[in-house]
Formats: sequence, C-alpha cells, structure tokens
Amino acid sequence: MTAEKYPTARVQGKDVPFDPEQLRKIREHPCYSEKACHAFGRCHLPVAPRCNIQCNYCVRDFDCVNESRPGVCSQVLQPAEAIELVRRVIEEYRYVKVVGIAGPGEPLANEETFETLRLLQQEFPNVIKCLSTNGLVLPEKIDLLQKYDVGNLTVTCNAVDPAIGEQIYSWVEWQGEKIHGRRGAEILLENQMKGIAMAIERKMLVKINTVYIPGINDHHITEIARTFGEMGAYTFNLIPLIPQYKFADITPPSPEEKKAMQDRCEPYIRQMRHCQRCRADAIGRLGNDIQSCLYERDFAQKKNKE
Repeated sequence: MTAEKYPTARVQGKDVPFDPEQLRKIREHPCYSEKACHAFGRCHLPVAPRCNIQCNYCVRDFDCVNESRPGVCSQVLQPAEAIELVRRVIEEYRYVKVVGIAGPGEPLANEETFETLRLLQQEFPNVIKCLSTNGLVLPEKIDLLQKYDVGNLTVTCNAVDPAIGEQIYSWVEWQGEKIHGRRGAEILLENQMKGIAMAIERKMLVKINTVYIPGINDHHITEIARTFGEMGAYTFNLIPLIPQYKFADITPPSPEEKKAMQDRCEPYIRQMRHCQRCRADAIGRLGNDIQSCLYERDFAQKKNKE
C-alpha cells in the first residue's frame, strides 16, 4: 500500500498530507485498511463496563462467548490484567499491531480506560492505540487521549439531526442526570461534532460508525456521511442493525441494501466494507479471532493452581 493511496487528510477545510506516523496507523490497522486486515491484528481490552447513554438497539451482556457483536465480552478486566494480556498477545501473535478499547460500555465514561492507556503508553509506546466512543464526553477527554497517543478514534454517530437522534437514544447521562428525548439527542450531537472536530485538528484518524436502522435513519445516512466527510473524518463504517431491545421488531437491511447505501455514501467519504462487528474483547485478525483460546487457557491455568 503506497502513500498515493492516502494522499491527504482534510483538516479545517484544507487538504494536508498524511505524515509517516499517520500512514503507519492506516497501513497496520485492520479497520482502516482492507489490505491490512489480512496481515495485521488487533487486541481489544474490555476494561470499560459503564455506559453513559442508552441506545435503543443496545443490549450489553458480559458472558456471551458465542456472540460476535459490539458490547459483549467474556469478562471485564482491570487495567493491570489488561496489560498482562497485551504482553502475552504481542509475544505470541506478532501480527497484532493495534491495541484498542471498545467497551463493553463507553470507554470515556470509565477511569479504568485512562489508567489502561497510561500503562500502555508506558510499556508499549510504539503499539497503535485505538479507542471507540459515543462521543458524549469526547471534548473534555480529547487532551488525555492525545497525551496517551491514541491516534485512531472511532465515534458512533447515528444521526446529525436531533429529531432523528431522539428516536435512537433513550437517554444520555449528562452532568449527573439522565436527560431524555430531544434535549438528550441535542447534547449528544453537539459534543460529537465538537469532539470529532477537535480530534481531526489533533491529527487523529477518525472513523465514523453509523448503525443502519431501516425506518429510523435510513433516509438520513448519506447526510451523515457527507457531514463527516466534509469535516475530515478518515473513513465511514456502515453497520447493519442487530434487531434487539426496543428495535427488536425492525428488519435489518439486507447485504444488497447495505452495499447500495455504501455506494451512495462513497462520494463523500471512504467506506469501510470489511467490518466484522467486533466484540469488546476481540483478539486476532478480523474474522479470525483467537480470544476464546486465550481466555479458556487462562481459566484452565487458574483451575490448575487451585
């Protein structure tokens, strides 16, 4: 993959060439490069159980080893346990170049996230650090992310219109209270927009995740893609709805409908077309996870010690 594939980033309305470190964070990150997903892997650290919003499609379970979807993991780790896991993963699986925090809740709403990032930066300064967030508190946490060298940032944004957002989110927890309805959606969107702009300004590579929800935001998805493409987000990941919780009765989009929507969004922003909807404890290459092997071995070792 050559530099010509990724010639510039868009920052504050101007085209700016990627620097060598940004190019590395594209070329070796399996979510940011379809070519990289066949060669390199990632290690998700499930250190963040608490969430500060309630999406109408989200059910988070902590012991669903047979499920591959965001928000689930076999166990929540403490920061020191997470770093020990990284040591073993990097030693045994040299193709793992990315360490990320993607839940199972909202990473930025858990202090354990920042302790984990601190320990990562201290022991593994050269590993690519990645984080997924809903963006609610991104503006106030962005400097900490920069301090700990988080260069790849995913923000889930399902609407750029609060009238649509209020249909997707039951509530947001803001300044100590749960705020429902339109006001909650407005607060979330305001912080997402501000935080994403701040991340792009700091040369972070931003990926936008949008859940494709027929009958709710399907008519609005190209507007989301256009908005963040113009802001300078790097890539756009369209995720078909998994029908559960309040959206359990909605029929998810077909693969053909998903592709057609991606094609409509392509003129505005790069499309990620190889997403595997990773668990919060995913380890390995996309579509070829090995985390269950590691956790089963850990369990067996603990039993033997007992």
